[in-house]
Amino acid sequence: MEINDAQLKKFLLDGGLVSKKDFEDASEKAETKKQKVSNILLSDGKISEEDLKRTEALVLGIPFISLTNQKIDFSVLSLIPEPIARNYNIVAYKKTEKSLEVAMLDVDDLPVIDFIKKRSGLKILPRLTDTASMRFVLVQYRQSLKAEFKDIIEKESSSLKVSAEDGEKSGEKSESELKEMAEDLPVVKIVDSLIFHAILQNASDIHIEPGENELTVRYRIDGILHDAMVLDKNAGSGITARIKVLSNLKLDEKRLPQDGRFKIEQNGEKISFRVSTLPTFFGEKTVIRVLKETAHGFSLEILGFHGEGLERIHNSLKLKTGMVLATGPTGSGKTTTLYTMLDILNRPEVNISTVEDPVEYQMPRVNQTQVKPEIGLTFANGLRSLLRQDPDVIMVGEIRDGETVSLAINASLTGHLVLSTIHTNSAAGAIPRLMDMGAEPFLITATVKTIIAQRLVRRLTSNKEKYFLSPAEIQNLGKIVDLNRALGFLQTEKIIGPDATWDKIPFYKPVKSAESEDGYSGRVGIHEVLTVSAVIREMILKHSSQDEIEAQAKKEGMMTMLEDGVFQAVLGLISLEEIFRVVSE
Repeated sequence: MEINDAQLKKFLLDGGLVSKKDFEDASEKAETKKQKVSNILLSDGKISEEDLKRTEALVLGIPFISLTNQKIDFSVLSLIPEPIARNYNIVAYKKTEKSLEVAMLDVDDLPVIDFIKKRSGLKILPRLTDTASMRFVLVQYRQSLKAEFKDIIEKESSSLKVSAEDGEKSGEKSESELKEMAEDLPVVKIVDSLIFHAILQNASDIHIEPGENELTVRYRIDGILHDAMVLDKNAGSGITARIKVLSNLKLDEKRLPQDGRFKIEQNGEKISFRVSTLPTFFGEKTVIRVLKETAHGFSLEILGFHGEGLERIHNSLKLKTGMVLATGPTGSGKTTTLYTMLDILNRPEVNISTVEDPVEYQMPRVNQTQVKPEIGLTFANGLRSLLRQDPDVIMVGEIRDGETVSLAINASLTGHLVLSTIHTNSAAGAIPRLMDMGAEPFLITATVKTIIAQRLVRRLTSNKEKYFLSPAEIQNLGKIVDLNRALGFLQTEKIIGPDATWDKIPFYKPVKSAESEDGYSGRVGIHEVLTVSAVIREMILKHSSQDEIEAQAKKEGMMTMLEDGVFQAVLGLISLEEIFRVVSE
């Protein structure tokens, strides 16, 4: 069912959808890039995806179907498992006694059609659809499973074998009674559902919080906590006991905080959970950090780096010695940035060693060491041992104290490239922070090459509303951001024309949709990348202030985080409100 270019050309020209010149230009480009003509026409904006798919359907003689705003029965939708639907862009939407209608983006995928035929025992009728329809239907898997999990949790929590009286006495329960409670079937089902529900929604943390009369479960999604569900207070001790069993913690220890971890494998993906319990007034609070160990395929561009900042990072990674620091508050994506840089450096001729707390992603060919302070394996001791392992590149999870900073500096002075994170609010703020930890200015100037500061902001979905700033809004924005500099960056990277003005530049607002309840989905980084130049080295030696160093870095072309935020807002990736929520200076 392959469509050849001649057929496509005839139908597109006859339908008046593309001019002859545009088609011929696209053909030349497709030949050079070894791509399909249809893909070039799409990426160059010469045709809309819906028009292209309708034309392809006509050429192939099969119907085109638009599924946007169509609710599909979950019993039909679930005939194709979600991982297959997502990986192969194929969904079931209509079933009769003998046949199943499936919508696809590429009807050439015959092995998948064959698999669904065997699985369902029905005749498969393929239909072409577009990306918007596919995205709309794939969201329905999540919503239907959400409802299903909610039912399981409500049903099981009502059948828990814990009376109110037992709940009060749970503090006196023996370890064997707690173990029995943790293996109670409803408790196991609830904990499994909470975990799968969190993975499904891409939550980074699960909070299980006991209150006076109820147990609240919250998920942190895209950096913001959302109430997921409220359970019966009596379910608390059983759920905590179950999580403790999974993460190998002491069941009868309720007076002291505990930390543990466990792993599961789902759809071929390894997921690690870091567990922390803490005694509170109404019982033990549990927080579970969800870490997808096999998360890979990031690039600096996908993380939000671009232009001069991207160039500066690539230049720093070519160095054989020195330090590259990522700064920002907890949960700002520093570790992901470091791993992405390690991925670039990870070549057969390079020996990379890390000392981390915890090991968040597993990387092939990288020697990763987990810090264990309780047995004396601290960042400093781990780093000391690493230096005897002949590494070329060292990654230190975090610089927390004077001992670690002095070892990291010595490591970079003795011929290693050191990557690490440090908690400060801006790139320039890392310098006084290092001095505060006891690093000598002359050693900082000899070793620190590049400092990256970052925050994560929620990304707008494709369903967003365009608007233009009023003169008053431009004036207010100008009080927070240097608009002339921001305009200059946009013009340098050719995002806008040389004559563009702020009143003609579009911005975007989130719009609620089936895809997202608040108009956001996923996150992207906003960054500032400071290169320690000769002038800045002089300033460090003179103990110049953070503000003076930042002013000099801006003179040397550094884009600040706020300017990068405005840059990405013009690209339509994020909203202005989101930038100001995250970067408050």
